[in-house]
Amino acid sequence: MPTSEEFARLSDAFRPELLAHCYRMLGSVHDAEDQVQETLVRAWRSYGEFEGRASLRTWLYRIATNACLRALENRGRRPLPSGLGGPRDDPAAPPDGPTSEIAWLQPIPDAMFVPEAADPAATVASRQSMRLALVAALQYLPPRQRAVLLLRDVLRWRAAEVAEMLDTTTAAVNSTLQRARAQVEQVAPAEDEVYEPSDPQQRALLDRYATAFENADVPGLMELLRTDAVFEMPPQPMWFAGRELIGRFLATWVLRPGKFRFVAAAANGQPTLAAYLLEDDGKYHAHAVQVLTFTGSSIAHVVSFNDPDLLATFGLPLTLPDARFAPR
Repeated sequence: MPTSEEFARLSDAFRPELLAHCYRMLGSVHDAEDQVQETLVRAWRSYGEFEGRASLRTWLYRIATNACLRALENRGRRPLPSGLGGPRDDPAAPPDGPTSEIAWLQPIPDAMFVPEAADPAATVASRQSMRLALVAALQYLPPRQRAVLLLRDVLRWRAAEVAEMLDTTTAAVNSTLQRARAQVEQVAPAEDEVYEPSDPQQRALLDRYATAFENADVPGLMELLRTDAVFEMPPQPMWFAGRELIGRFLATWVLRPGKFRFVAAAANGQPTLAAYLLEDDGKYHAHAVQVLTFTGSSIAHVVSFNDPDLLATFGLPLTLPDARFAPR
């Protein structure tokens, strides 16, 4: 049996993809980290039972999948506000306060699941499988359906392999997969186009959005949003659908010149900004992580995760060193 250091050298290469798998299953980067750690501890302790009939990667995925299934036994799904009810139709009404009673879906930094030396094609596929719309849709599935869909459609395992992992039959796996696909297609229709973070059009659009938001330029924001855009702000349960309502809400309750500053980030394979809010002490403090969905030259969806603690997950400071505001 290897020492813990030797086992770490064997297993470390699989850590990013195991983390991605657990995140898709659980919808929380913190819960995913816990289950990856649990997986590696279990694997090391039982390494003597590893017979080598399957690869080490397959064996680790088996442990990780079952660890996630156990973790989900007594937990509800992690939603976004748009998954709990209809949008608000009165942007002039006072905003809802944050709701801590709900375990919300969380974003995940790209750096945590994309290895630095990854093959470019594999990197693109990994980012696409981590997009918020898909992860949110997975939350609607029962845990075993979730596992089957991920193992078959994301990891491309054969039905027989999945059946062996989950102690079931190939026929049951295929039936489960059909139900899972139908549910996901219903709640997460295919996006028009997926852009890579290095795409020049995406970078320019993201910069225009940040500039308009920082300068409280509501007309500028309206030009960028699609007519049927969605804006949501967990842990606040309310959300808005439609460019006009979003603009009125932001103008009334959110935007003031110099109130926000943005720093570029990367989450879920999508354009992302870390938002800092100007506080009474004259400093910009961590406020939110905004994950955006683009379609063509417009913004279709903004999820502003208004949780300051998330910025530490991205390796970002809790306050900006330069608090001076300068309109762009």
